[in-house]
Amino acid sequence: MSTDAGHFHAVRFYEDSDSLCRIVGEFIGKGLEQGEPAVVIATPAHTAAIDECLRARGLDVEALKRLGDYVTVDARETLAMFMIDALPNARAFRYTLGETIRLASRGRENVTVRAYGEMVDLLWKDGLEAAAIRLETFWNELANAHRFKLLCGYSMGNFYKGAALEEIKGQHSHVVADTGRGLPVQ
Repeated sequence: MSTDAGHFHAVRFYEDSDSLCRIVGEFIGKGLEQGEPAVVIATPAHTAAIDECLRARGLDVEALKRLGDYVTVDARETLAMFMIDALPNARAFRYTLGETIRLASRGRENVTVRAYGEMVDLLWKDGLEAAAIRLETFWNELANAHRFKLLCGYSMGNFYKGAALEEIKGQHSHVVADTGRGLPVQ
C-alpha cells in the first residue's frame, strides 16, 4: 500500500449503492462537520444519494454548495477533461483536479479537503484497467501539491472481470470496510 504516512488515499469496494453512499456520507459528513471542505466526483445518482446522507446528518447541503465548502462534479464529465487516447493525461489531470481542490480550499492555508471519487470505477467499467491504475498514481502524485483525504469507490462486480485487485489495493493507504472501519477518525 501507499507508504506516505501523511496521505490518506482509501478504497471502498462496494456491492450496492446504499452501502457506498452511507460510507461516503460518513466520510464527507464528518469532514464538513469539522470545517473541512469536500469534493465529490461521482455519477449523478450517487451524488444525489450522498447529498441525502449528508442531509440526514443535519447538514445544509445547499448552503454548503453555495459557500463552496461542498463541491460536486460529474465523474464522467470530469474524466473527459483529462483523458487523451483512452489514458489520463498527467498535466490535464493536475490542472483539472488541482484546481477543483484549490477552489474548495479557497485559500485556507492549512485546510484539508475531503474528496470522494469514482472516476477510476468508470474507467474500470469501460475496460480501461491501465487507465484506472494510472489515474490512481496521479492522485498519489497530486498529494505532493495539495492537502486532501481521498476515498475511491469501486464496484465489486467489476473485479469479476479478472482485474488485479492487489494492484488496486497497492495504490491506496487504506481499505475501508462496509462498517466504515478504515475511515479517518478526524
